[in-house]
Amino acid sequence: MAVKLTGRSQNRKVHLVRSHAHEEDIPGTVNVRAVEGDDAYLGQALFPVPAEDPNDPLQWPKPKKITILVIMSFYSFLGNAILLGPGPYLTLWSETFGISPGDASTLISYPNLAYGFSSLILVPLYLKIGRRPVMLGSLLAFIAGLAGCSRAQSFGELMAWRVIHSFGAGICEALPVQLVNDIFFLHERGKHIGYYTFGMCFAAMGTIPAAYMLPTKYSWRLFFYVGLAFACALFIVAFLVVEETSYDRKAHMNRDVSPDRSDEIIFHSSEKPDDAIVEQAAVTPDRKTYLETLRPWGRIDPEVHAFTLMWRSFTYYLIPQVLWVVTSFGTIIGLGALAFNYVFPIKITAPPYNWPESSSGVQSLGSLLGFILALPFTSSSDRLAGYLTRKNNGIREAEMRLGVMLPAMLIGPAGLVVYGLTAEFNLHWIGYFFGSGLASFGGYFYYCFTLAYAVDSYNSNTSEMLIAINVGKQAVSFGLGFGVLDWVLERGYATIIAGAFGGVFLANNLMLILFMLRGKQIRRFMSKSWLAKLHGRA
Repeated sequence: MAVKLTGRSQNRKVHLVRSHAHEEDIPGTVNVRAVEGDDAYLGQALFPVPAEDPNDPLQWPKPKKITILVIMSFYSFLGNAILLGPGPYLTLWSETFGISPGDASTLISYPNLAYGFSSLILVPLYLKIGRRPVMLGSLLAFIAGLAGCSRAQSFGELMAWRVIHSFGAGICEALPVQLVNDIFFLHERGKHIGYYTFGMCFAAMGTIPAAYMLPTKYSWRLFFYVGLAFACALFIVAFLVVEETSYDRKAHMNRDVSPDRSDEIIFHSSEKPDDAIVEQAAVTPDRKTYLETLRPWGRIDPEVHAFTLMWRSFTYYLIPQVLWVVTSFGTIIGLGALAFNYVFPIKITAPPYNWPESSSGVQSLGSLLGFILALPFTSSSDRLAGYLTRKNNGIREAEMRLGVMLPAMLIGPAGLVVYGLTAEFNLHWIGYFFGSGLASFGGYFYYCFTLAYAVDSYNSNTSEMLIAINVGKQAVSFGLGFGVLDWVLERGYATIIAGAFGGVFLANNLMLILFMLRGKQIRRFMSKSWLAKLHGRA
């Protein structure tokens, strides 16, 4: 008996992507050999395999996907800019509220901690009720917190509102990566995670407008007024454009061809009964209307147990690839970004430089330049992985993207050495910009590609992994950045920034060699461990 599948849908003009790619027994090893009828990129079948449903986010048009990514990247930029931008205000806040500069710095470090720990609650929530409602709710909390900061009259009040807006915006540390995993294919991940990362890194320039707002009528409050306006505009655009990306792909695929649907089976008789042809309709659902996509609620998943996700996410710290992302982000943020934001305003406004306070935030230009110079390399890991996959007969390994990080392995720590020595010996001010630029150039590669590597290695467990990564990296950066002013003032800039911080940065970066040489063996070992059973990957 022959079987013929026919499609029946009102979406006949929509091309639906088809693929036979699949993950092998070891997580992170994917067979992307294309067969006849597969959609492919450079001869490689697309992965993950989408459902034949125009509502599957993998099937959405490319412009729609890019628009969503741009919106979420801007959210990440705005959230981080508001979090780290007040660096130039530490001296003013110290005088205004009658506290030490170290205590004033906690107006950045404690919100930074809330920024990461919000994932512990918001990620399980968006898995339970959908990405869209949690995103919109987080934006409302962000807006409320900014409004409160703009009117705060005391240190305690300002701290409370800072924690609230940081907690709300913290979801943009996990959600953009989750959306990249939801709507883009494997060969696109490195590039698009990189573009989101650039939005996050571009937030370093937040100190520039923050510093130039000091002499204005509203002083530091103007910074929060402007942030509030952008946040309100972002909420409106996100409501109108960002569709729910949670999709039960397995359930749809199981419905595509069902032997129990006798009403869709058509028998064609012939001379011999054995030659009967069964024509089975593979029904393709209609695309949702625009008004349907505006629903503020998402798909509720009854199988998600929030508390289980919370405690199980901490077991991901036992997975080397995930731990490496945590330490990479934590060291770059804690040793680099926070140190730059804390130290530069104090050094540059004192002798021998004597710059005005309104210029105390321009050090972020060095970081910005480093990120811009690294931006053209954003797609390099995808290109390298694609080339090595073709040479490997269509078998893609997660480690294939790591080679592009080798130059950055040394460039980043070198930047901290330059910065620390410049501060210690009061060298020419260009050293601050050159040092932060080198650190940011190298850090961009580690931001982008350690995260992409972890997502490649544990694709089906992305959400739980993101909880661990975001909580861990903010905890590490908080621990390293907390009291950094006291450290450098007691021990010296060269000892702490160039010596201790640079050494820790280099030690973390050298782990690249281990994963390039032994990453697959580590993945194979972990796939047979008790953790694999706990994570449902045995």
